[in-house]
Amino acid sequence: MHTPYYLIDKAHLLPNLEKIAHLREASGAKALLALKCFATWSVFDLMSEYMDGTTSSSLFEVKLGREKFPGETHAYSVAWADHEIAEVLANSDKVIFNTAGQLTRFEEISRGHKRGLRVNPGVSTSTFDLADPARPFSRLGEHDPAVIAPVLDRISGFMFHNNCENDDFDRFDAMLGSIEQRFGHLIRKMEWISLGGGIHFTGKDYPLDRLAERLKRFAGQNEVQVYLEPGEAAITNSTTLELTVLDTLYNGKNLAIVDSSIEAHMLDLIIYRESAKMTPNEGPEEWMICGKSCLAGDIFGEFRFPAALKAGDRISIQDAAGYTMVKKNWFNGVKMPAIAIRELDGTERLVRDFGYEDFAAALS
Repeated sequence: MHTPYYLIDKAHLLPNLEKIAHLREASGAKALLALKCFATWSVFDLMSEYMDGTTSSSLFEVKLGREKFPGETHAYSVAWADHEIAEVLANSDKVIFNTAGQLTRFEEISRGHKRGLRVNPGVSTSTFDLADPARPFSRLGEHDPAVIAPVLDRISGFMFHNNCENDDFDRFDAMLGSIEQRFGHLIRKMEWISLGGGIHFTGKDYPLDRLAERLKRFAGQNEVQVYLEPGEAAITNSTTLELTVLDTLYNGKNLAIVDSSIEAHMLDLIIYRESAKMTPNEGPEEWMICGKSCLAGDIFGEFRFPAALKAGDRISIQDAAGYTMVKKNWFNGVKMPAIAIRELDGTERLVRDFGYEDFAAALS
């Protein structure tokens, strides 16, 4: 296969799924894949064996979840449009409204459907203001119990989603305690509660059994079905972005230009000003890996290698599944990476390639 391409390795995906399965069994919680993070449906056959369904951020994600992933389909959006709500309801098991205003606006058409409301507890677990659902003046969910109480008879559940890359169980425990303290009298009137995503419970050394006990206790004390919405946790360390060095030069540092672009293929590296990951990252040669777009800051990062890089060398960027394939774009007309899968038996297969026709079709 020609680079660039994303390579999803099922053998690396499986350990995450097994941890999700353990958490489901030990806690009684259900797990829904957050399609906003990862929506590559060619591996949904495997993922659906370990998860209960999907959750969305848009009509198209709702439809993809219903079509490609067996199980429950939860429909959430920051705001539903008049022309799409009927299709949302036709393709979902639950619809979650962001505000009491949207719930009221669509009350008649959604009557008879399982409905929920997003609640913003105002408790932050994120160091990135850009990604923090509980940031000041957040539009993501209702925060005032006095606004929520009058619409309780129209809904059967709440979604609390305020975690972001939270790998600290004690922090999660304290956050959940504050939610119970402030919203417990409302929660106990519900049938189900989603605690959202952003809980990095598949990470190394995470106390999974403590999390399971806490979730089970929360569910039992409040008599609710708990849902989790893992995105990154489901696919972390499962995928690489396979690249080839096209050219090298020296301008105070060793520079290697590859056939990819963070602007187009790993956009979050720019948004959060982070470096890509590479393993191993050791050796006497230090090189800056640069994207091929015209953006001056199109840089994957600086890494160490055992020998000097040259045109034709292959490079593997690690942990490249989350918020990449769902965000890839055609900036500069740089060829989008293909998508390939390494099966559990080690065989690799190409499942999607992108060409000029796709580039032209995305424009007009």
